[in-house]
Amino acid sequence: MHEHHNVALPGLLLLAGLSGYTGLVCLPRRRRPWPWWRTASWFAGLAAAGSAVLGPPAGGGFVGHSVGHLLLGMLAPLLVCAAAPVTLLLRGLPAGAARRVSRVLRSAPVVLLTHPVTVVLLDVGGLWLLYATPLFRLASADPAVHQLVQAHVFLAGCLLTVALVGPDPMPHRAPLPVRAAALVAFTAAHGILAKFLYAHPPAGVSAVDAEHGAMLMYYGGDLVDVVLLVLLALEWYRRPRAARRQGNLGVSPVAGGVAEGHAH
Repeated sequence: MHEHHNVALPGLLLLAGLSGYTGLVCLPRRRRPWPWWRTASWFAGLAAAGSAVLGPPAGGGFVGHSVGHLLLGMLAPLLVCAAAPVTLLLRGLPAGAARRVSRVLRSAPVVLLTHPVTVVLLDVGGLWLLYATPLFRLASADPAVHQLVQAHVFLAGCLLTVALVGPDPMPHRAPLPVRAAALVAFTAAHGILAKFLYAHPPAGVSAVDAEHGAMLMYYGGDLVDVVLLVLLALEWYRRPRAARRQGNLGVSPVAGGVAEGHAH
C-alpha cells in the first residue's frame, strides 16, 4: 500500500518473536528436545510476515498488496501456529506461571475469541471492511492506519488458524464438524471477496492491476485453504485411534490433548 510506512515497530516485534522463541527452545529441559521442524516453521512464519511488512510486496501496487495479503494473513499464520508457541511457552515457564497461562486459555473471553464463528467474522469481516469502504484509501495514505490494518490481518489469520487446526492445547476447542463448516464458510467468503475485487477495484487501483491482484488472491488463498482442509481431514482420520487409546488409559480427550502438547 504505502511505500514509506514506518518499519521500526514491525521490525522490533519480529525481532522479539525471533529471540523469544529461540530463548525458549534453548532452555535446559529434562524432556526430549523441542522438534526442529517446529522451530523452522516459526522462523519461516516470521520470514513470511517480515517480507509482507518490510519487503517489496508492500510497495508493489495492488498485485504486491495481494502477495502481502497472502503472506501476512494466510501463510505466516499457518506457519507460526504450526510452531506450537503456546506449548513451547508452557514447557518453559515455571509450574505456577504455566497454570496461570492455562487458566487464561480456559477463560470465557478466550473461548469466545477463538470460536470458529468469531474468527471467521473477524477475518473475512475485516477484509470486507478494508476493501469495500474508504479504509483502503486511508490505509494507503496513512502509515499508522496501514500498520493497524496489517496487525489486524495477521492476528485475525492467527486466530483463524489456531481455532481450526492449531496444535496447541485448547480445552474448549469446537467440535470438528463446526470447524469444518467454518473453514468452508471462510473459503467461500474469501473467494467471493476476490471476485468482488476483480469486478470492483478499490479506490485508486486500475482495473488491470485489480484483476491480476484479485486472481492471485483467489488462487493463492485456495492453496492455503487446501492445506487447512488436509489438516482437518488428518485430525478426523487419526481421532478414532487416539480416542481408543485415551479410553483404554482412562484419559479424557481434552486432558490427553494437553498432555500431548506438553510432551511435544
